[in-house]
Amino acid sequence: MAESGHKITNNVANRPESIILQGRHIRIPAVMGILNITDDSFYDGGRYVNEEAWIERVGRMVAEGAAIIDIGAASTRPGAAEVPEEVEYTRVVNAVKLLRAAFPDIILSIDTYRSRVADAALHAGACIINDISAGLLDSRMVDVVTDYDAPFILMHMQGTPATMQLNPHYNDVVAEVKAFLLQRAEIFADKGVSTIILDPGFGFGKTLEHNYALLNHFEQFTSTGFPVLAGLSRKSMIYKLLDTNPAGALNGTSALNMVALLKGASFLRVHDVKEAVEVVRLYQALNQ
Repeated sequence: MAESGHKITNNVANRPESIILQGRHIRIPAVMGILNITDDSFYDGGRYVNEEAWIERVGRMVAEGAAIIDIGAASTRPGAAEVPEEVEYTRVVNAVKLLRAAFPDIILSIDTYRSRVADAALHAGACIINDISAGLLDSRMVDVVTDYDAPFILMHMQGTPATMQLNPHYNDVVAEVKAFLLQRAEIFADKGVSTIILDPGFGFGKTLEHNYALLNHFEQFTSTGFPVLAGLSRKSMIYKLLDTNPAGALNGTSALNMVALLKGASFLRVHDVKEAVEVVRLYQALNQ
């Protein structure tokens, strides 16, 4: 399964030096900037709900060095109410068309677990599908991703956004999450999906202790041969530990992003692109 559309050329935890997205070689590690176009995100919900704000936000992230923009139109924070599919569909398609016109070379990722939304977004010009359920919440997702040969980010989540933080339990969180991700990766690889990215799903059905166990053993995921995404930005594993809130969690985010890079992360998914790019630059200086 290590041969999933990328060549492993880096000795640091088997991390690839680059990955091909939309016909371009993207240098690894890379930063993925978050664009939440919903009013219900745990950190920046309601800030980017019109077209002018979308363009301003994306323009700033691109200027700061984001290689990928990840669009989310339905909140998946713990306890979030489910957004109707038609609402998510309309938001995503409008955003992809607008941003593709404004930034022709942009690489767009779509944060969705619905195959119909994924299909429409890829048709409109998106490149990557980022699925919090690894295809489990919609069985057609694997067919859509295969049809477009779209890079696929498959994430581990215990339960659903509405239930995932209700007493999550594991016998061995690292082993169980790793086994799940490899099982799901095999399904998509067997279907012919050539680029698969793993995400252990920090905060999605995990306690504080589970999250830090996953980060402490992050090399268990990066040693699989698949690129791995770290989504740590401003999450409760940071702000609860530091007795602050999401707005006060930037310093903690940068610290944990460096840990993830040292353990082989290929992508950092962040709200704060400038600071994440600085972390990558510092990491690269250390690793030269």
